[in-house]
Formats: sequence, C-alpha cells, structure tokens
Amino acid sequence: MVTRQIPRPAELLELMKFKKIDLDPKRRRLSAALTIEDLRSIAKHRTPAAAFDYTDGAAEREISMDRSLQAFEDIEFHPSILHDVSHVDTTTQILGGSSAQPFGIAPTGFTRLMQTEGETAGAGAAGAAGIPFTLSTLGTTSIEDVKAANPLGRNWFQLYVMNERETSYGLVERAAQAGYDTLFFTVDTPVAGARLRDTRNGFSIPPQLSLSTVLDAIPRPWWWWDFLTTAKLEFASLSETGGTVGELLNSAMDPSIDFDDLAQIRTMWPGKFAVKGVQTVEDAKKLADLGVDAIVLSNHGGRQLDRAPVPFQLLPEVAREVGDDVEIILDTGIRSGADIVAAMALGADFTLIGRAYLYGLMAGGREGVDRTIEILSDEVERTMKLLQVPTLKDLTPEHVTQLSRFTRLDREDPAHRR
Repeated sequence: MVTRQIPRPAELLELMKFKKIDLDPKRRRLSAALTIEDLRSIAKHRTPAAAFDYTDGAAEREISMDRSLQAFEDIEFHPSILHDVSHVDTTTQILGGSSAQPFGIAPTGFTRLMQTEGETAGAGAAGAAGIPFTLSTLGTTSIEDVKAANPLGRNWFQLYVMNERETSYGLVERAAQAGYDTLFFTVDTPVAGARLRDTRNGFSIPPQLSLSTVLDAIPRPWWWWDFLTTAKLEFASLSETGGTVGELLNSAMDPSIDFDDLAQIRTMWPGKFAVKGVQTVEDAKKLADLGVDAIVLSNHGGRQLDRAPVPFQLLPEVAREVGDDVEIILDTGIRSGADIVAAMALGADFTLIGRAYLYGLMAGGREGVDRTIEILSDEVERTMKLLQVPTLKDLTPEHVTQLSRFTRLDREDPAHRR
C-alpha cells in the first residue's frame, strides 16, 4: 500500500517552479530553437515565400540537394571508449589562419532580401565567434562594409569571373586592399541552374509583385517594414541590378572561362587561393598539381546541375588522393554539428554552412545568426565528446561509416542489383 498525504504549500513551491517569461519575442523564439531545422521553421513563418524559397530551394527537381541531405543522415558513428573528454578542442587551422570551429559561413547571394541585415549580420556574428565569413560576388553588402562589420576577423571573398573581365579584376583588387585573406575562385557556374521555385515565385531584384505576392506578405508585415524602410536593395559588386537570378547570372557570367583565367586571377591575388565547385576526383588531382591552397568540394547546394555528385560521398576518395597535397573544404547538405564532425572524420579540413546561416538570419537577424553558430558549435562539441575524441585531429575515418541505400528498383527486383 502507498501511504498518501496532503502536500503542504511550502513543499509544492519547491516541487513546482514556473519558468520565467521572457518578454522579448525575438529572444524567446530563438531560445526555443534547438536545431537548425527549428530555425528553418521559424524562417519559413517569418519570410515571404519567394525569399524563403530562394534560400530553401535548388535546381530542377532538387535531387542533388535531397541526396546531399540524405548522405549525412546515412552515416553511422563508431565511438571510442575510455578517453578523457572533459575538455575538447574545436579549433582548427585553415588557409593560413585559425578558426574557433571547424566551419565557416559560405558565400550567399541576395542576402539582404532574406533579411535586411544581410551580410553585415553574418560577418559580425562570424567575427564574434572566431570563424571565417565569405562574401559572394552577388552579395548585397559591399566588400568594404563587410570588412567594417568584421574588422578583426577573417573575411574571404568568392569570385565569379564575368563577361566584363575588368569588373572581376576590380573586385579582386578591392578585396585584397580591404584585407581579405582568401579568394574563392568559383568554377561551377558557367550559366545559371534552373531554379524552378524562383521562376514560379517571380523572384527577382527588385521583387516582382503579384496578387499572390501581396497576399503572402499580409501576415508578414515586419519583413515588408524592414524592406521598405532600409537602404535600397541592390548588388554591391555588380552594376546589373534588375531581373531574376537566372537572368542576372546568364547576363553577367562568362561560360568560356578556363584554366588560363584561373592562372590570371591567381597572379593578381596576394593571399590564399581556393577553387570552389570541385566535383570529381580527377579535377581535384589537377588542381592539387597546380598548387592551389585549397579545393572546395561543392555542388553549389544543389542549385546548379541537378543530379550532380554529392560532395560528402566524394570526400573519402578525394581525401585519399590529394589530402596530403591540398586543403579540402566541404559544403552542401550540412544541417548539424554531427554532419560537420562526420566530414572532418572522413578527411575534410574545414566545412562551410550556407542555408543553415540564412535560416538563422531570417529567423532573427544578427541574433539568429549567433544562434545558428551556437547550435552548431554545441553539437560539434557534444558529438566529439560522445565519440570520445578530444581534438579534431583525433577524428579518423574509422569513426564513421557511410551507409548506402538501395534504390526502389533494387529493392523490388533483385535482378537489377549490381
């Protein structure tokens, strides 16, 4: 028999303590976000569909993006045991400098259309966290203003080589003069990918208004207030400011760029030089032979060629072939600190986050980007402790298995299996 008694009021107060209510709505919603997916949900609620879909979407049927996300889910960790992880060290060296975490912020275009603070918020948050920030040629904040937002941190610049070569050369010179320490030469965008969500939404600079656009904006007055009461939205590095993403890219980019252009830009740049958009082992070898400082394994977040290789699946072979000769950076599909740890274990020297950063930006401006970095940093540290590895250098391929899935046809008909 259980002996029961009527609780005394003092005992009830000890057992039942009410959570203090935070009166700041932004701080309240961001503190409730425990994962990047939580930030994505907040971002979707707070941002007009056209702007959100530009971030969230990819090319054509979005197969590349879906596969890249799935690849990180299809891993199995193998923890070590009985290692002292009372303290873990998440710092790493990349491209001649230090980063407090094994990830930095990737270059993103149209960023102030996502949320008006744009690249300023990203650069400031990155500087405060001690991680690098990368500005895109299609950024909506100038090279100099990003430097002002992150004066003591590491700033990298991502370059598209354009039809007007002098424009590209001028951007290289401005980034060097502003003290950016690394240039990303992007090689996966000879033309724009078919981003169908953007076409259907009429996504452009300036925004193309329609009845559906106006109706979508009604429950999001805060976004329109920010958009209409801040500086005019335009590309900070391009003279062309009107049109859809595809139209702007196709009018500005030169599909004839080749290794001679790479050599030309490289001679102009005084800092570290990385090539972004590498998608085959053969190209990784070629670039390593040319002596570039780093390669970025990336399919542009699935936003260019649909059905492109998945960078995370490509990583182990690239690391085996050129890992001793060139630094390897990985992006596309990263949504958690566990994803970052897995990439580092399989041979990446560093990783980049794009959508994860923009979800935080849309969810809460600068504070939202801070929250993105905080969530990922906590997950990196916790995953390392659970794997019982005290430093990033202690991560090895033995800590991770990349699982493989049969296609539906394989499962249904064993005769098709190979």
